[in-house]
Amino acid sequence: MLRRAAPRILRAHSSTTAVESPTTAPAGYDPVTVEKDWYNVWLKKGVFTPDASKVSDPSKVFCIPAPPPNVTGALHIGHALTISLQDSLVRYNRMKGKTVLFLPGFDHAGIATQSVVEKQLYKKEGKTRHDYEREEFISKVWDWKELYHEKIKSQIQKMGGSYDWTREAFTLNPQLSKAVTEAFVRLHDEGVIYRDSRLINWCVKLNTAISNLEVESKEIKGKTMLKVPGYEKTVPFGVLTSIAYEVVDAHDQKTGEKLVVSTTRPETIFGDTAIAIHPKDPRYKHLHGQRVQHPLLERKIPIILDAEIVDMEFGTGAVKITPAHDINDYKCGKRHDLPFINILSDDGLLNENCGKEWQGMKRFDARDRVIDELKKCDLFVSEKDHAMTIPICSRSGDVIEPLLKPQWWVSQESMAKDAMDAVENGKIKIQPAHSKEDYFRWLNKIDDWCISRQLWWGHRCPVYFINIDQCTDKDARSSNDYWVAARDLKEAEEKASKRFPGIKFTLEQDNDVLDTWFSSALWPFSTLGWPDKTIDLKTFYPFSLLETGWDILFFWVARMVMMGIKLTGEVPFKEVFCHPLIRDAQGRKMSKSLGNVIDPVDVINGATLKELESKLLTGNLDPREVKVAMKGLKMSYPKGIPQCGTDALRFALCSYTSNDNPNDINLDINKVETYRKFCNKMFQAANFTLMKVPTGKVFALNDAISNKLSLNEKYILYSMNETAGLVSEALENRHFLNATEAIYKFWYQICDVYIEYFKFVLKTGSPESIASAEQTLITVIDNGLRMIHPMMPFISEELWQKLPIKRSTDTICLSSYPEYNEAIDSELSAAKQSFDQVLAVVSETRGLLNQYNIRKNGVLYLECIDNELGATLQQEMEYILNSVKICKAPITVVGSSNEVPDGCVSKALNSQVTLHLLIKGQVSDAEGDIKKLEAKIGKLEKKRGSIEKITQNPNYSRASDRVRAANETALRDLDSQIKSYALTVSNLRKYL
Repeated sequence: MLRRAAPRILRAHSSTTAVESPTTAPAGYDPVTVEKDWYNVWLKKGVFTPDASKVSDPSKVFCIPAPPPNVTGALHIGHALTISLQDSLVRYNRMKGKTVLFLPGFDHAGIATQSVVEKQLYKKEGKTRHDYEREEFISKVWDWKELYHEKIKSQIQKMGGSYDWTREAFTLNPQLSKAVTEAFVRLHDEGVIYRDSRLINWCVKLNTAISNLEVESKEIKGKTMLKVPGYEKTVPFGVLTSIAYEVVDAHDQKTGEKLVVSTTRPETIFGDTAIAIHPKDPRYKHLHGQRVQHPLLERKIPIILDAEIVDMEFGTGAVKITPAHDINDYKCGKRHDLPFINILSDDGLLNENCGKEWQGMKRFDARDRVIDELKKCDLFVSEKDHAMTIPICSRSGDVIEPLLKPQWWVSQESMAKDAMDAVENGKIKIQPAHSKEDYFRWLNKIDDWCISRQLWWGHRCPVYFINIDQCTDKDARSSNDYWVAARDLKEAEEKASKRFPGIKFTLEQDNDVLDTWFSSALWPFSTLGWPDKTIDLKTFYPFSLLETGWDILFFWVARMVMMGIKLTGEVPFKEVFCHPLIRDAQGRKMSKSLGNVIDPVDVINGATLKELESKLLTGNLDPREVKVAMKGLKMSYPKGIPQCGTDALRFALCSYTSNDNPNDINLDINKVETYRKFCNKMFQAANFTLMKVPTGKVFALNDAISNKLSLNEKYILYSMNETAGLVSEALENRHFLNATEAIYKFWYQICDVYIEYFKFVLKTGSPESIASAEQTLITVIDNGLRMIHPMMPFISEELWQKLPIKRSTDTICLSSYPEYNEAIDSELSAAKQSFDQVLAVVSETRGLLNQYNIRKNGVLYLECIDNELGATLQQEMEYILNSVKICKAPITVVGSSNEVPDGCVSKALNSQVTLHLLIKGQVSDAEGDIKKLEAKIGKLEKKRGSIEKITQNPNYSRASDRVRAANETALRDLDSQIKSYALTVSNLRKYL
């Protein structure tokens, strides 16, 4: 018999007064009312703020650095997923008694924020940033930051994120800026950061280098006209142009032979410094070591041999090499020590290297002009459609130009090796498995990282150019030799004096700012006070977990690992969990231009289609994109978005996420609405409990009211204990889907099974059984609310506060999380199995009566070959009859089918229990019933054959005992069902 004082899941509470609910509960569940005030209550009580000075056991610490959202605009549903998953783990660990830090912060998002502000300024004032002084423009960006910082913060709080706001960070705050400067100076002094001229992704529209993450690939199948910023007419892409180069001899005389190459970018012809052929190509053996005449310039360029860049089978087998404007050509140029000729200005105009008549022409205007000139020279060969990938700037929509410029770079090969070693030796665990594979794939092919950006908003590079009077080195600004990194001007002067002793110089700080990912790479330790040795750094570093989307595994996660190990000597976190990305219900990537981006607040509060459309009009979309987006909105949300509440949204997002699911999430708002109804079910169950439990009666959950628990009570307590174990195991292993499924099922057992039983006891039970049932009801509601709190924080707090229980804490946030107890499992497992049979009898009896349309006075026989189980079913008969309702006559329990009269149909529940329903004189369509039953028999026999085939496999002996036992049980149950259906068919044939 269960001893209630023993199991920890039925933990005792001391008599602490509960927090008064900040709202008066309405008759029905209203998420706005329930969720309105609790967050402020938690903040006021300091629930989310840990005391680092009181931590003595590192194993009792759980800390997560929240991925800092960009201050570019409001959060979207992807951020809501991140918050839901992280906060579920944070709240769970807090309830497990750990010291928990959920560290919040915001990212200045250099290029993204500056781009958005520039668009707004141009839209409202017709001005660009160059119409302002740098500081004046930066001030406007700060205004934008403050506006959206507060908006994002309010969204996070509405989502219930239990962040410690006393430690809130921003990447441009003084402490984090200090960390950025320190990191740059250390790495530059060590030679890890260096200056070099290399190819970068250049956005002409924004006039800056951008990272690979900000480059979108647009696939086209052939000739396609695209709108490019700065051009009135559309520009053709997807065209392969063939051009002839005339071969010249040793005396620079044309030989009459032409070498044909193909290109999709004819305008880059001015940067050609070689033609490459394959060394084994027999067609061009005679051209080894020869040269060709440039078609539009006086330049002679060499024919080089390169097996890497040339595919003999593609095109003519000859390739034009433009090292300063193509990444593959760049590598080829390095291999052959070719000249690197830049033909473009930062504004996308042809420069002096193209000749005076071309200088100043726009790059895509030059494309058509080059073709015209080639035709005049009889060097144009042909044009044809060509599938290709076009790199597009995600911020401006401009076509990216590979451009050769001096920039600041981080050498990453050595750091990448350390980052891979940290995962291989178990210092960092990466989940799911496919994310771990992606991590190694990225780091194994890593290139050096360009960290400088030609922006105004961000961390200005803490590096100074040593401007020496009458310096003759024309490449001085591109060379490391003339730059020093320093924490301030005084340090820069000291370093410069040591570099050039006795030489007069002035210092100029670099105008460029650092790539946003540089400061983000320092996030786990800069937010804790590094480079200072703070108590937070000592207590919370490395973090327990980093949870984020898989799409920034390299851009952020890998860089944090590299920088963390490099600068602190330790990994920044012990575990990485990458969640999938969210798509719309049709599986499309969420995009503002498609009109399918969801603001989580619109799901929480609900929004009409008109309200959703109005948001599009206030954004930065092009008018043509707005039209497409409006159409997308009408398709995705024709009736708007229903009010679902935060708890339902969080639970739905968790239910989509599993540790072993590599697929993205196709979010269906209907599923969120389903969980809103689930919240209502919980709400009604709790309210029912409060109405039925005597007013003012307070239970301590370990006070044994009765040792004579009913079978139903044992069943629900067993389920409660089992669910506590399943949910804890799921959350520990990041299987959020499993956690939601387990707790969802348990609450339905409370509502649909136990509460229905409780009503039955109130009508028929003794005072002792009622008191015991009340005790159990309060117990399962209390535990159910505490189990679901991490995922549904608001409704669980609201309802928990109203329960008549003693408490050791005044908020569910700090209550103990229910724990699985093996003693309960072993003590109640038999009762659980027995009551499963009771529930099966109820369900199948209802089904059988309904199948034969018997609405009253059905006569049933319950055949049970196990005497002990038969006795249990007989004992529970009053409950069974009450649950079936439409069967008013007694159900006779028999031990053999021989005791069942003729005229019955049969249904085997399993190998132990079979139902027999007397239908003699009550069947109207025996022939139809026979056909249905024979179809069922066919399906069961097919299923039985499949299992039997498995058991007859020669290798079946290797199967585990668990698998063999499960198959044996399945075969017995199938045999019983087939036998019972066959008996029913036999009985029905008597009526034909």
